[in-house]
Amino acid sequence: MDNHLIIQALITQLKPLFEKDSSGHDWFHIERVWKIAKQIAVKENANVFVVELGALLHDIADHKFVKDFKTESISRTTDLLSQFESISETEIEAVIHIVLNCSYKGGVEANEMKSIEGYIVQDADKLDAIGAIGVARTFAFGGKFGSLLYQPDIKPMTHENLESYHKNRSHTINHFYEKLLKLKDLMHTNAAKEIAKERHKFMELFLEQFYKEWESEL
Repeated sequence: MDNHLIIQALITQLKPLFEKDSSGHDWFHIERVWKIAKQIAVKENANVFVVELGALLHDIADHKFVKDFKTESISRTTDLLSQFESISETEIEAVIHIVLNCSYKGGVEANEMKSIEGYIVQDADKLDAIGAIGVARTFAFGGKFGSLLYQPDIKPMTHENLESYHKNRSHTINHFYEKLLKLKDLMHTNAAKEIAKERHKFMELFLEQFYKEWESEL
């Protein structure tokens, strides 16, 4: 089976797993990450096939939703890819590396990504967390898990570790300061850095308008 057919077969299997998600980590998020990662991969002369596989599987066992992130990531990724005989062990290992290291994880753990393919998937995933889509996904996630829209007297936190990041989720506006506004400066590729500038500016304008409306300014 050629690479294109493998990708299409994998998409067919993944769609039902994510299509009902309402946290902003749905199939359409994966599809957007996949599409932009492919474009960046071409510009960076990376292994496009590995990038595609990594992008499609980057949330297969998201650490925010599973207890044993590492075990589940390796198991699910291996099961899905080993069904295709033409995918080599080297490629499977490369994709597992991406899946294990793609997540932001609260920005408190060192980035262990080692490959250009992994950097590309990370960039694509981060790009989908900022800009207009990022704003929408942030409030979808906050609503899904019961976060208040905004609580003026609760200020953003600096998290010491991933456990703190998970346990101390406050109101949704704080998430912009604790994560989203930091992402522009964490991009690896030139293409992502340029896209991030525009999306970052949109978030700044959104917050400016949000506070104005919150204070009922005419």
